[in-house]
Amino acid sequence: MEAPLDSCKTPITIVIAEDDADDRFLLSEAFQDHCSCIRTSFVNDGIELWEYLQNEPILPGLIITDINMPRLNGTDVLKKIKADQRLMNIPIIMFTTSAEEDLIAKAYCIGANSFIRKPTTFDDLKNIVDLISRYWCEIVLLPKKECET
Repeated sequence: MEAPLDSCKTPITIVIAEDDADDRFLLSEAFQDHCSCIRTSFVNDGIELWEYLQNEPILPGLIITDINMPRLNGTDVLKKIKADQRLMNIPIIMFTTSAEEDLIAKAYCIGANSFIRKPTTFDDLKNIVDLISRYWCEIVLLPKKECET
């Protein structure tokens, strides 16, 4: 029998950068059914994500970002994050509709930790969120402090 997700080992804040209001709503609904120790925060694009990371005193344990966003897209904000000594170790999942091989390779080369194609149904989204939640709450160990510079 599977352990309930609320028995998670590490509380985690997940920041999600998504410009599509419908996708934000669906992600919010999908995460709502999971671990009470997951706190989600949403931003609308890469610029808002960058500002969030600059102004938030406690860094998130995970970032999920769309790639195709206005103002500052996912790959560009990924580059900025991975170039910043304070932020570079935050795990980042690229979450997009594209499965283009060049885009996947580029994301990993820049420093993405995962690349997930957005599903086409809400049930599939819930399954992906379930896997993400279980992995990041029950399996992986995250540092409790920032890396020293």
